[in-house]
Amino acid sequence: MLARKAETAKTIVRSQEFYNVDKLEWAMSVFREVMQVISLVYAPARICIPPMETDLGYKLFISSDILDAVEDKQVNVYRDVYNHILKPAIEEEKPDVIGISIVLSQQLFSSMTFCSMIKEDFPGIHITIGGNTVTRLRDVLPESSNLFSLFDTVIMHEGETAFLQLINAIGTDRDFSTIPNLIYKNCNGIYTSTVTTAEDMARLPPPDFDGLPLDKYFVPDKILSYLATRGCYWGKCEFCDHGEGYTAGYRTKNIDQIIEDINYLKNRYQVTHFHFPDESYPPALFKKLTKKLIEADLHIVWSTHLRFEESLLDNGVWETAEEAGCKFLHMGFETGSERVLRLMGKATKTEQIQQSLELSSMHGVWNHVMGFFGFPGETYEDARSSMQFLENNKEHVHSIGFGTFDLTKYSPVIKSAEKFGVTYNKNPEWDLALDYYFTVKNGLGIEEAERVLGEFEHNHYKGWDLKIYIREYLFLYVSHFGTNKLTFLQLRSNMMPPQ
Repeated sequence: MLARKAETAKTIVRSQEFYNVDKLEWAMSVFREVMQVISLVYAPARICIPPMETDLGYKLFISSDILDAVEDKQVNVYRDVYNHILKPAIEEEKPDVIGISIVLSQQLFSSMTFCSMIKEDFPGIHITIGGNTVTRLRDVLPESSNLFSLFDTVIMHEGETAFLQLINAIGTDRDFSTIPNLIYKNCNGIYTSTVTTAEDMARLPPPDFDGLPLDKYFVPDKILSYLATRGCYWGKCEFCDHGEGYTAGYRTKNIDQIIEDINYLKNRYQVTHFHFPDESYPPALFKKLTKKLIEADLHIVWSTHLRFEESLLDNGVWETAEEAGCKFLHMGFETGSERVLRLMGKATKTEQIQQSLELSSMHGVWNHVMGFFGFPGETYEDARSSMQFLENNKEHVHSIGFGTFDLTKYSPVIKSAEKFGVTYNKNPEWDLALDYYFTVKNGLGIEEAERVLGEFEHNHYKGWDLKIYIREYLFLYVSHFGTNKLTFLQLRSNMMPPQ
């Protein structure tokens, strides 16, 4: 019975029935039910959708825990994923090199499991790992020989040039120390190359999605990602360490190349939906993009990430953006307190934020507003001003994503801890930790910020409680219905199965 329901649910999310929100909600409920049943096999692990919520019962920030999880045949679902999916693919493809990108720390369990089992079954395959999380762990990976035994090399920062040079070097007498951005091992130990490189954006081709099972994704209309920039053009936010993934500052492709790439991807993969996951789309480039998309007559719909900028406070900008297919924006709000905005280095005024929300919303954009409580020095009164600002602008704020401040490993705050009145503790046993426990001299501490977040979640505008909260799904809904006034997405208790 559950298997039949699951097949029906898969059909719904891959067809136009997806746009019947009651059917979609039912399908998502079925997926959760399926995961609950699967979890029984791997108890006490909890296998979930989205996968990043999966809990194996081990700690991600301790390398010995990851090694234990890799060998745990009871809870580790990824061992079976390897045996049933990955191993047969490797046997068919017979690769000499396998690269694994670890973007989120939650992927360490699956990635290290795959590395270990590939090494056991295919010892001749060279395994290299990379990605944002790996780059952030570049200082500790050489010290963790047990973890490093699961793979052969590590590529830090940007990987295109480094990966290509590594592939060409394997099986030759080239000295790995001459390969940029590389951590490697030999009979004498583990070493880090002193050579670094950053990519020339003008020389990079469009992304290659060939070979990916795009038709198996749980969406009725494919969404492709396209990155036109590297780094953040602003780069001054005191809480942000996204720039750690790069060895150079902000760079961008020129606008004609961007349009050419998008046109290629649209025709190559027969898609009209795009996500531009740039750190924050530069306002000048945003305006160029919207005009060029219209001139090129591409007829795509897209979403991206945007700062609140004074240079975008013009109705004509948003008229053009609407015509160019801009449908969904991830907006870095952070806080509604101008005092805290200054502490953060945002250089944004609440009046600018309000006008941006109004203008974009008026032109059909769904505004997903992101923020957090507990930045060092923020008081309860500051937090209340954030809540009140959002409440006052709820007509133009369509969904929210809020949390609490994390003191991340490479953030400017941690580098200037005394300035921000922060005292933090590095637990030596937590060798893979990417953020730290801290206390503050003034304002909300960690526990207080959590209580404020709980208050906000309990009391906020109920129109932000949605049946469907996956941002890609919201983007598809706005695109499909051609409006950001989707009140039928707001949460209700009744849920009927599809007929």
